[in-house]
Amino acid sequence: MPRIAGVNIPENKRIVISLTYIYGIGNALSKRVLEALKIDESKKASDLTAKEVNDLKEIIEKNHKIEGDLRRQIMINVKRLKDIGAWRGMRHSRGLPVRGQRTKTNNRTVRGNTRKTMGSGRKPAASPG
Repeated sequence: MPRIAGVNIPENKRIVISLTYIYGIGNALSKRVLEALKIDESKKASDLTAKEVNDLKEIIEKNHKIEGDLRRQIMINVKRLKDIGAWRGMRHSRGLPVRGQRTKTNNRTVRGNTRKTMGSGRKPAASPG
């Protein structure tokens, strides 16, 4: 299993899909990296040569913020919003939608207000005894 940026990428999938298992790399960035290295997108991850894997590691780790660094940066950004008392920071801290979604009817599960649906019928009558 090729290991890039501390993540084992699946061997049995195409390399363009396998790279998206790395946090911070989506479909578009995966295609751009493979195009820069002139690696065929339809190639399976298990068919990569050692040189190709090393080139992938090098270009991804040098030029792109991924995995731990990216998570840390996002966490710092959210903390900054909370510290300055911004509206978005308040929404983050309360666990509510940040980007203006409606909250009247949706996102009950996010708020912890899950309502159970009615059962399949009435409860059976209590037996005397």
